[in-house]
Amino acid sequence: MGTTKVEGEGQSVGIEKLIEAVRGGRADDVPALLEGLGAAERSTAVAKLKSLRTEVRGWETKRPREAADAQRALYVAGAGCHAGASAAATWLGGRDLVPWRSEGCGPALRAVSDRSPEWLADVAGRLAARPAVAEHSYELIRGMVERSGCAVPATDGYVLGWAWQFRAGSRWRLSFEGPELLERLREDPQTPVLVLHALSMAESPDQLTWTVTEAPHAHWPTAVATLVGEGLLDRAEVLGAAVSRLLRGGRPRDLRFPMEVLRLVEPTAEEFRERIPDLVGMTADTPSPIAGYAQEVLAGLAADGALPTAMLSEMTSAVLFRTEKKLVRAQLTLVGKALARDPGAAAELLPAVAEVFGNEDTELQGRALKLVGRHLAAVDASVRRELAGQAGLLSPQHHQAAAELFGDALETGPGAPYEEILPPVPEPQRVEPPAATVEELVEDMLTKGVSDDPVRFERALDGLVRHAHRDRAEVTRAVREAFTTKSWQEPYHFTYDFRGLHAVLAGLLGLLEPSWIEDRRAREPESTACFHEVLTGIVHARLWEAAALIGTDALPFLLASPTVSTGGIDPQVLVGRLRAYRDAGVEPAPADLAQALLRVLRTGPDVERAEEEASALGTVAGRRLAAWLRTDEPPAATVRFLAREEDRTLERWYVHQRVVVELADRAVVREEFPPAFRWLGGTLETAPRRCYHWISAEGHWTSILPSDREVLAALIVPSLARAGGSQDTTGPLTGLAEAEGRVGRAIALALALGMGYGDADDRLRAVDALLVLASRGDLDARQVGEELGWLVTEGVVKPNRLADAVRTAAATGAYATVWAVLGAALPGLLSAAPPVRGLGEVLAVAADCVERCGARGELPGLAGVASAKGSSQLVVQAKRLLAALG
Repeated sequence: MGTTKVEGEGQSVGIEKLIEAVRGGRADDVPALLEGLGAAERSTAVAKLKSLRTEVRGWETKRPREAADAQRALYVAGAGCHAGASAAATWLGGRDLVPWRSEGCGPALRAVSDRSPEWLADVAGRLAARPAVAEHSYELIRGMVERSGCAVPATDGYVLGWAWQFRAGSRWRLSFEGPELLERLREDPQTPVLVLHALSMAESPDQLTWTVTEAPHAHWPTAVATLVGEGLLDRAEVLGAAVSRLLRGGRPRDLRFPMEVLRLVEPTAEEFRERIPDLVGMTADTPSPIAGYAQEVLAGLAADGALPTAMLSEMTSAVLFRTEKKLVRAQLTLVGKALARDPGAAAELLPAVAEVFGNEDTELQGRALKLVGRHLAAVDASVRRELAGQAGLLSPQHHQAAAELFGDALETGPGAPYEEILPPVPEPQRVEPPAATVEELVEDMLTKGVSDDPVRFERALDGLVRHAHRDRAEVTRAVREAFTTKSWQEPYHFTYDFRGLHAVLAGLLGLLEPSWIEDRRAREPESTACFHEVLTGIVHARLWEAAALIGTDALPFLLASPTVSTGGIDPQVLVGRLRAYRDAGVEPAPADLAQALLRVLRTGPDVERAEEEASALGTVAGRRLAAWLRTDEPPAATVRFLAREEDRTLERWYVHQRVVVELADRAVVREEFPPAFRWLGGTLETAPRRCYHWISAEGHWTSILPSDREVLAALIVPSLARAGGSQDTTGPLTGLAEAEGRVGRAIALALALGMGYGDADDRLRAVDALLVLASRGDLDARQVGEELGWLVTEGVVKPNRLADAVRTAAATGAYATVWAVLGAALPGLLSAAPPVRGLGEVLAVAADCVERCGARGELPGLAGVASAKGSSQLVVQAKRLLAALG
């Protein structure tokens, strides 16, 4: 018994020494201490390590250096103490234990040196299968792989970590000498497996996408091509992986590595012939540079007679469906050459060419029609009828030529009267009630993207307030279980990384000083603040108010929760909410009531009755609502631009610095609304504003003023003018189109600026907004056109982007609407000196619209341009438009 006691004491001492070393952050000492512990002692140590791990998490804010050292020691000790591979992998994959990368993983590998090869392979495989963990734990995984002799784990995360080692190695040596990357790849036995996987990855590692000009001596494609030439990498496998990845498509950045490898390996004609179906597929769905490369290769095969007609037909259908004019022109040329060599292929190729008859570009339509005309005699009557049927898609400009070509086969009956096609008027969707249970509420709050969607966010916020009022303890318990609340204890978390729901939850849990919250509730923006700050300030004020009052009788539910998807509130519903407050003896929270007033819909059949019922409530809030519903002076704003004489230092491309927004003087807003809202009453200085914020993430803005869209449009015009070349900044335009209220110059400017954006998706959102306004009868097409005219002249909107936007709008069937816009924009552009470069493309769209909708009349300046000599697109399209209008 005495011996047993001594052994037990020794074992206990061994465990305590291990825990002491871990607590002290002595990771290098841990492997030796583990050697003296058996399986049972290590199992006992696991529980102590888990407890210490929880304790160390609390050190991170006040003792970050000690916490980092202890976490590294925990990492090593846990690796050696967990007996099961699954448990060990879970421990080693903990992000709190590996805050960065696991370089210098020697202690952890020594800690598991006594494990079987099967155990090491199992843990390595589990870690490699988790992308983020594999990237950060590459050295550890590699060590286990080498010790176990298992297969190389070809996963995205492992390849990212592997590629990083090459980058880091070059960096630490302060050199990018050419031989280094190549030599290290030659020496690494894992290179053949991992290069193939790297070629197949959906997102390529950063350093693999460097171009020759960025890092000529660390250019991965060059190194890979060299290794293929040396036979270290299998040529067929590399080609297959590169082609397969390109065929899947994706972002140009992620296709750069396989594309460059394919170019540098220089496949032979025979290797290309083996991959013809893949090359044809690449012409259909990949980015333009990839499709162009495949088109060139296939054109070469066609010239050698190695491209079957069936594959050329399939390729033609794919390419001619694309929007890139360069690719379409090249394909028409390719088909023309193929038909010159083999006229018998016309029956198979011409129906594919006829796909261009419906192209939005009338010049391409004409090319296709001429190509069909040259080879029409080589097809039988059935193909001729098929082509004639497709000819109905041609622009009216080509109807005469088509009639001469197809004769009786062309259906030329009396045309139906023109009918404008506009999208259906969007009906606001009713907002679903908040979650019925705490479990559903937590699920709503944890849903990805909830903070970006105003409707989902407001629904979750209202549900949180309601449930916290009913049972604060239950909601508090659920929140602590579902959220990591550590960072919520620090005010700077919400100062620099404001997250609405987190702020309210922190208030619920009592993690923030009440005085700190009150300070933010009471803030009023400076008179020189930018519109980004003041709009976001309203959102923040409401949330800080909720953070202060949540879980108390002062906030049973939110008055400002929207009832429809635009952010608006049904006036009858708001009256009912105020009645419930009155019956409960609760005074509305100031910011909540102010936002509710801004959101209440002031048009519709129920407004007058709601006004009467609000007055009858007999409360201050009821009287305020009644007065707000009948007011003729809601918030208002106007937009103007500084003339050059007012500030000669401004360059024309800095138009955003010339935007002046003036908010009307509204005493009721200044006197009755809380501080964060008073600027809407006219307290801001009327002057151009410097703003360096982005607006893409501010989806909540449109729901702040759903009944006063012209005001909101005026507030976002400066940001839209500044960010014309960036992406994802026209999101608010959708909300503007679907909102209520007056439509004036601000909305016209917002649409015009959006239609000139560099990103196609941004332009598409502007086009959608324009068409929605037209379908609602709210579009001032002349105003939009006039704004576009001077914006193009100023160089803010480029003609090619405008042409793309209006062409997209017209293609929906809204030819008359688009002509109404262009008819107002063109007079100023036609008379501009010097002539607007690229205007011919805009005129082509205008001519197509006039031909289709049958508009007639005169356009100032058009005759002068049309009478000019030459065959430029500007002159050709001016003549076409002039003829169509006559």
